[in-house]
Amino acid sequence: MNLISVIMPYYKKKSYIIKSINSVLNQTYQNFEIIIVYDDTNKEDIDLIRKVSESDQRIKVVYNKKNIGAGLSRNKAIKNAKGIYLAFLDCDDLWHKNKLEKQLQFMKKKNSDFSHTSYELIDSKGIKQEKREAKPLLNYENLLRSCDIGLSTVIMKKKLFNNYCKFPNLKTKEDYVLWLKLAKKKIILHGLNTNLTRWRITSNSLSTNIPQKCADAFLVYYKYMKFNFFKSCMSVFLLSINYIKKKYL
Repeated sequence: MNLISVIMPYYKKKSYIIKSINSVLNQTYQNFEIIIVYDDTNKEDIDLIRKVSESDQRIKVVYNKKNIGAGLSRNKAIKNAKGIYLAFLDCDDLWHKNKLEKQLQFMKKKNSDFSHTSYELIDSKGIKQEKREAKPLLNYENLLRSCDIGLSTVIMKKKLFNNYCKFPNLKTKEDYVLWLKLAKKKIILHGLNTNLTRWRITSNSLSTNIPQKCADAFLVYYKYMKFNFFKSCMSVFLLSINYIKKKYL
């Protein structure tokens, strides 16, 4: 059985983290390690995280001296990861109990280095709001127009992660940059159209901050994809239109 390293950056998720971790511990596939990166300058939740880590020897905690953001925290965790595979889970999201098992079987069948799955969006109380379906295959051109990969659904081979392909220092869209870079390198991004993850949307989530998301989307294209100013603006516009279609149409 291949070891999977589950990467979980922690920042002000006290209300949800126990359920998130339990959704990993209760997996039908049990050969994993959990790496939590404590990224909150407020240390009041440290005792909770320590208590959680003491409950299972597979849980490891890395403490940041200062807040560096989710993307850089994931990079830090990955450097310490021992698994052949990396799986990402935000500390307020949830996995179905057979998530790792089903997805790993899918990847082995496809001989895949990267996969993502369908998922449902839930509110702060866990009530289902929407569903997003994973497309069987995504390439660079597809992704430029619409980011259809949910971070907490992704499993990828650790060997794909290097100095070129890693999470950048962005408040949002940091995962989008990584997916685009992998797609640009012709890595096949396989999608499993089975709902295996519940992605939580809360009122104070960065993912609901539209101005921040638009600003970061511009940086994705202008700084990281090296588009000119006009093409970057048009790309943000098209990305926004496709987001509206997914959400409301």
